[in-house]
Amino acid sequence: VRDGQRTRRRHRLADGARVTPAAIGWALAAAALVAGWLSYGWRGLVLALSVIAFWLLLQLSRTLRVLRNAGRSPLGHVDSAVMFNAKLSVGLRLADVIGMTRSLGRKVSGQAVEGREVFAWRDGGGDEVELTFVGGRCTQWQLRRHSAAEITAGGGASP
Repeated sequence: VRDGQRTRRRHRLADGARVTPAAIGWALAAAALVAGWLSYGWRGLVLALSVIAFWLLLQLSRTLRVLRNAGRSPLGHVDSAVMFNAKLSVGLRLADVIGMTRSLGRKVSGQAVEGREVFAWRDGGGDEVELTFVGGRCTQWQLRRHSAAEITAGGGASP
């Protein structure tokens, strides 16, 4: 832990290029296909394809469940903005944030810059958390308290 923030392990190749989790997943799928073919011939290939299709269906099911739960809640609503703020960390995916809040975020107008999106969630007391996403990942967030004029910033800035 450095500066009160969790550090995330980044996968990098020798030339410095970043390896995404999707690239790792597709590499594992290709390895399963090759191993299936070499071990059991066409039957192994069919088994590997079945496992890959099952894994993709599991991912789709998880995403649809998160969106179904979010569709039942009001847009941009969270039970407690302060508790939500405490759970945030740099690098969270938008789907993870939607799963935590069980609500789709309200898009903040006028804040969209190329590749950057800003969403807000508000609780019943008027406190609001604004999150900035770049490439689908949270880069910073800001808690705005309704009762006080103080603003607590997150995502690299110390409170």
